Amino acid sequence: MPFRRSDLADLSYFLAIARHRNFRKAATELGVSASALSHSLRGLEERLKVRLVNRTNRSVTLTAAGEDLQAAIRDPFAAIHEAEDLLNLHRDAPTGRVRLNVPDEAAMRMLAPVLPEFVTRYPDVELDISVDNTMVDVIEAGFDAGIRFGGTVPEDMIAQRLSPDFRWVVAGAPAYFAKHGEPQHPDDLMQHQCIRLRLGNGRMYNWDFDRGKEALALAVPGGIIVDNGSVSRALALSGMGLMYAAEPAIAPLLADGSLRAVLQEWASPGPGYFIYYSSRRQVPRGLRLLIDLIREMKPLG
Repeated sequence: MPFRRSDLADLSYFLAIARHRNFRKAATELGVSASALSHSLRGLEERLKVRLVNRTNRSVTLTAAGEDLQAAIRDPFAAIHEAEDLLNLHRDAPTGRVRLNVPDEAAMRMLAPVLPEFVTRYPDVELDISVDNTMVDVIEAGFDAGIRFGGTVPEDMIAQRLSPDFRWVVAGAPAYFAKHGEPQHPDDLMQHQCIRLRLGNGRMYNWDFDRGKEALALAVPGGIIVDNGSVSRALALSGMGLMYAAEPAIAPLLADGSLRAVLQEWASPGPGYFIYYSSRRQVPRGLRLLIDLIREMKPLG
């Protein structure tokens, strides 16, 4: 059965559903309603006379036919999008859409300072930024690139540095130290209230410390667990406990005295932010321009 012209749009909708396994998220990516997406899929299944997706109230999964269709059309559609971006080389002003997956701290400290200038220079480039601390497969999820700390970038990706390396420090509010005192050694943290971190892959983050040849990785105690840097910072400012953060993320608060760093001789060095993308795809021009602008403006030094 030959495909109709409208099938191309429906197939692109199907690919978004297959990537996200979620109608709401796929609809957000495409800029349509979830009901329109559902109607499109239903029409495609009726014309093809095969079920592509199994839907329940809790999950969206592909049928065997859906898996086969996704595998067959994913690369051709990717090639079409790459061909569209190649046209940017022949335009005076770049256009197109760039989808990024970034953690909350990188969005605030790395992207927010450069976005006004980016929009001014390249008004026809659309940046679609998903702020998510969960570790996702950016290519499978339909993103052009992701930003992460260097040590967490997948090995099969091309990675480019966006910032210097960071020191990781322990900090708390003056009110907390007035009540509980300051730790003098990392081991003292076992007697303190710590705001613990859950990583994007679900595991708890140990607090690392280095001094000369000594190195410690502590599973600190604490009744509060967060996976968001902004929340961790707000809790520390309220005097709820001690936080562990990359120094640039709290530098303004350290400078104005809202937070105070402790155990600084034990501060652990760690890799800075890197942007990463597939080595098998054409890099969108808009993404190249964003990388160049971050390096030009150096929001984190």
